[in-house]
Amino acid sequence: MTHSHAIEVKKLFKVYKGNIIAINNIDLNIPHGSIFGLLGPNGAGKSTFINILAGLASKSSGSVKICDIDIDSNPKTARGAIGVVPQEVNIDPYFTPIEILDNQAGYYGISSKDIQNKTILRELNLSSKTNAYSRSLSGGMKRRLMIAKAIVHRPPVLVLDEPTAGVDVELRQKLWTYIKRLNKSGTTIILTTHYLKEAEKLCDQIAIINKGKIIVSKTKDELLKMIGTKEIHIQLKQPINKVPHNLFPYLFKHNKDLLILRYKKNMTSTGKIIKLIMKNKLDILELTTRETDLEEIFLKLLKSK
Repeated sequence: MTHSHAIEVKKLFKVYKGNIIAINNIDLNIPHGSIFGLLGPNGAGKSTFINILAGLASKSSGSVKICDIDIDSNPKTARGAIGVVPQEVNIDPYFTPIEILDNQAGYYGISSKDIQNKTILRELNLSSKTNAYSRSLSGGMKRRLMIAKAIVHRPPVLVLDEPTAGVDVELRQKLWTYIKRLNKSGTTIILTTHYLKEAEKLCDQIAIINKGKIIVSKTKDELLKMIGTKEIHIQLKQPINKVPHNLFPYLFKHNKDLLILRYKKNMTSTGKIIKLIMKNKLDILELTTRETDLEEIFLKLLKSK
């Protein structure tokens, strides 16, 4: 059964003692089958939000549904619909991967005939370590074992809290590949990350949270269009003293043999700008384009709020 939204949050508040507001009136719908990025600086409320979804923290008010299951009226079923991979690696060093997964399956009441733990270990390239003590695993293997532990009960929603924090480039790429594969099989992925390139690479929807409030929630493409400036860098064979007058409205920088033009994507097209450049018969060595990335948008939005 599919639901239009994997997560539905309405008027969510979390207030700690001393009237410290960690979550401030959040309304958020996360589409079923999406890879949803939750971005924000440290202390923005990301972990509190995830802990409420996972049933690890209580909310002060508001409503939360996971795949149409209300976390208040049906907490056990709601918890079964979500898997969470925390940022910290918390694995018992004296248990083997298969024991860890079997214990987790027991926690969710999965009968032994329905357990697919060997398959899960194989999917995450951990078959060779099935019966090794966890303490002997590398950092990357432990990270993968954390994902395996979170998907033992095959939840329709998986939350990954900073999944590639502190991992090397090669492992990051492997984890990205696995996250995409999991998503293609129908799992909704919620990803918190500081690593904006990660969000840009993986996510199709992104929300930015700051001081407990969602300051923006849009598709990645809509977000990139919000501050959609584009640059054309023209490296000339010879320096020029005077910039052609038809390029003046777009001139961002002129440094002898380098021209940088900047324009808003919603105002004009790259094709039109290239035509203007060609009209001037400039002696061009190289021409490159550059687009706004998520990092720029993220910083601008945080500044503006």
